[in-house]
Amino acid sequence: MHEIKTVKMKNVEIKASIENRDELESIINEMNLGSAEVIIQHDIFFKTPKGRLKMRKFKDNGGELIFYERDDTEGPKLSTYNKMNLSREDVANLSTILSQSLGVHGEVKKTRYLYLFEQTRIHIDYVEELGNFLELEVVLTPNQSPEEGQMIAESIMKKLKVDSKNLISCSYMDLIKNK
Repeated sequence: MHEIKTVKMKNVEIKASIENRDELESIINEMNLGSAEVIIQHDIFFKTPKGRLKMRKFKDNGGELIFYERDDTEGPKLSTYNKMNLSREDVANLSTILSQSLGVHGEVKKTRYLYLFEQTRIHIDYVEELGNFLELEVVLTPNQSPEEGQMIAESIMKKLKVDSKNLISCSYMDLIKNK
């Protein structure tokens, strides 16, 4: 029998548009985080009555099914999510079933440059149709409060010289839909 394993987690995240990618990458290099892991992602968002449900396909044809809930507010915000790893076969079959049963809300294609800094995932994303963005995900430990995560996110924002005018309150999918 195929075992289904999901992981429920919380993080505090921010998203911002990038005005000068070279400057941001220079700051990251000064932080000595090493080379970025380059990840090609194709997210399919399904229509849901609450939260967001997406299937993330990777270049190797494997993927993840992710359900998350997050307020659409600027600055650091709490995100709770469940994530399940999918094989190539799971991706194809589940994509068909979810598309037929729920309908597709839209798709986001991006190239993500991932850096790890302590408990924070720093993403520099190039999103097709939109351009360059920075996303911080402070992965909370079970005993950490959202307020602690917010302080960490704000500290990293200062290090990376993120201007509050560049903060984005919504998802890439929402930006594409509202374009």
